[in-house]
Amino acid sequence: RILIDGEPGNDLVPELAALPGETVIVKPGKGAFYATRLGHLLETQGIGHLVFAGVTTEVCVQTTMREANDRGYECLLAEDATESYFPEFKAATLAMIRAQGGIVGWTAPTDTIVKALR
Repeated sequence: RILIDGEPGNDLVPELAALPGETVIVKPGKGAFYATRLGHLLETQGIGHLVFAGVTTEVCVQTTMREANDRGYECLLAEDATESYFPEFKAATLAMIRAQGGIVGWTAPTDTIVKALR
């Protein structure tokens, strides 16, 4: 059992620990919208654009990105800030997102995203 709340290896790495007052969403499944308050939090804060990072690219990240797109969010995957146990799965996921011409979202390197946000 991996990436399950309370199981070994599920804790955030210290470098990514939540800051005081920062919201942490604990998800019961692969997508971050199902059975969580994420959608409500984003809606009440007027957030419409999301940048995705995390693991695993082809399961949790892609599932959450598709859930977000279905709810009307503009989605951008930080392609070098996501990872998979299998490099070929990550590559296939990035290729699928890119090939769809923005149907689900887009991808970009982190440095490009950071420059655009400045």
